[in-house]
Amino acid sequence: MSSSTTAPAQSPIADAAPLSLCAREPLVPADRLVAEMVPPPRFDSVRFETYIPDPKQPSQTEAVRVLSDFAAGLGGAHASGSGKRRWFAKKPAAPTGPRGVYLDGGYGVGKTHLLASLWHATPAAPEQKAFGTFVELTNLVGALGFQQTVRTLGEHRLLCIDEFELDDPGDTVLVSTLLGKLVDAGVALAATSNTLPGKLGEGRFASADFLREIQGLSAHFRPLRIDGEDYRHRGLPEAPAPFSDEQVTKAAYATQGASLDDFPHLLDHLARVHPSRYGALTDDLKAVCLTDVQPVPDQSTALRLVVLADRLYDREIPVLASGLPFDQLFSEEMLNGGYRKKYFRAISRLTALARDAKGLVRA
Repeated sequence: MSSSTTAPAQSPIADAAPLSLCAREPLVPADRLVAEMVPPPRFDSVRFETYIPDPKQPSQTEAVRVLSDFAAGLGGAHASGSGKRRWFAKKPAAPTGPRGVYLDGGYGVGKTHLLASLWHATPAAPEQKAFGTFVELTNLVGALGFQQTVRTLGEHRLLCIDEFELDDPGDTVLVSTLLGKLVDAGVALAATSNTLPGKLGEGRFASADFLREIQGLSAHFRPLRIDGEDYRHRGLPEAPAPFSDEQVTKAAYATQGASLDDFPHLLDHLARVHPSRYGALTDDLKAVCLTDVQPVPDQSTALRLVVLADRLYDREIPVLASGLPFDQLFSEEMLNGGYRKKYFRAISRLTALARDAKGLVRA
């Protein structure tokens, strides 16, 4: 479900030069990574009641019912018996079915809205619930170490994973093992993706080890299909026409809290900042202004840009740009390759943020 944004206010005369993403190299302590595992700001106020199912898509209504029941079932003591009442409570029975739900559907059918609604509806304190993207979860493991991540998240009642994408066999093994440990600890799981768990490896890697890990992971989830039209685009979205360098620069100087960077230089800078810090890279920004947007030169750079696009979208930061429109960022080879879903998502999100930024340019 989309949410409208209001472009940051412009000042008639800028008090200072714009900020620069390229000048930022944030240091992010591990405890901040854990504390920030909550739904992003654009999903602060979403609830099951604010999700409007398409009457032509009964699977959407069914998803709300299933997830509401799932949230209600997570009340009470931790499923593993942990918590203050574990000394007096009977040992809970082992779960009879999958300890998680897996929301499968195309772009823009409201999966993240529903996942965030589940997080909000689960009767537990915020520190007992975690919400993050698949990339943020792997970054957390990198920051804390595997065993500490298990201990930290093992005390949670629910772990929600958005954009569950296994693009690397190493990440597949890592996350499959982690989720297995968390299920054993009694943590409930919920995830979104655009592919069913048993089909994640198709079109990417064909190794027997990879497929075996996928199948083991599938057992933790009950797949829940959500059909519907994409509210943001049909296929590849048509991005707004870019502005001139002069217009973008003028808007950056006139907008309080805006950053201004040359796009190729920003791509170079992203290679020097760990993706786990991209959220901190955008701290306190009201708008991102980019000049000379060009096609992304290679896959590693493209994947870093995808992470930045996710963080900007999460924080609803408008993006004003000159150069090429965002639907020309990635080559046909990239859009037809194994990471195509990530690239389509990035185009969709950057396009939405570009539309939000139109008001920054004065006629």
